[in-house]
Amino acid sequence: MQERAERFTGPKLDGVHLRAIHHGATGRAKLVLLHGAGANAHWWDHLASDLSRHFQVVALDFRGHGDSDFPEQLRAGAFSDDLEALLAHLSAPEAILIGHSLGAHVAVEHAARNAKTPALILLDLTRGASRSRQRATRLALTLSPSYPTREEAIRRYRFLPKAAHADEEMRQRIAAHSVRREADGRFGYKFDARWFGVPPRSRPHLGEIRCPTLLLRGEESALLTHEGALEIVSAIPDARLAEIPGAGHHVHIDQPALVQPAMLEFLSHHGFADAPPPSGVRRRS
Repeated sequence: MQERAERFTGPKLDGVHLRAIHHGATGRAKLVLLHGAGANAHWWDHLASDLSRHFQVVALDFRGHGDSDFPEQLRAGAFSDDLEALLAHLSAPEAILIGHSLGAHVAVEHAARNAKTPALILLDLTRGASRSRQRATRLALTLSPSYPTREEAIRRYRFLPKAAHADEEMRQRIAAHSVRREADGRFGYKFDARWFGVPPRSRPHLGEIRCPTLLLRGEESALLTHEGALEIVSAIPDARLAEIPGAGHHVHIDQPALVQPAMLEFLSHHGFADAPPPSGVRRRS
């Protein structure tokens, strides 16, 4: 698989530089991967290989995450600016968008305002969680632990909320890409907790999304309830729901072998990719 990383900036970014990872050959239709809060572009590495057989896949590090800049000034809607800057940099206003959690919210907001978005895949877009669950998740993500060695930081790395079915080898791979040396010489994680909870520009109107949309929910997710998922797909004119067994909020980490064919099957159905083998996930219209 061809892979390269680059840093870029643009007029919307006011000097902020972002990092993106490209998978696959250029010249194909573009597919952009948007990670969740506290994550980074490497959370998609294990899915990018198959996707890059059909698309030029680009995984973005939002500001305050991964190897993008960590600006001091917080600004509402900044993550939407990051996505728009990437699409402008790629000259790809018609890129397919796949987002998880925070990235799914950014993708929804963009698709609601941009009719050129051809297709949308949303992984565990949060809705319906109890306030106590939301507070617990927010508190966990705002902690900024550090450790005396890189090895200990990798060993102590955990998915938040917990990914009960995640493969240990995958956890270690993602952890190795998520550790950085801090100014004091200790080792922390590539996430600026101040950016958690920064609001979007505005609440998107789901009814304005005109492209085909797939919502993937982990059946064990506490951040996207079954009822919340049904509300989302009923509000988007051309949307369907697939629920992934044995998966929580980090559905693509818990069950990549089910998520990958479900995404490709959806994209194939709408003419964007070749048909994969059946995924076996539970679908609801």
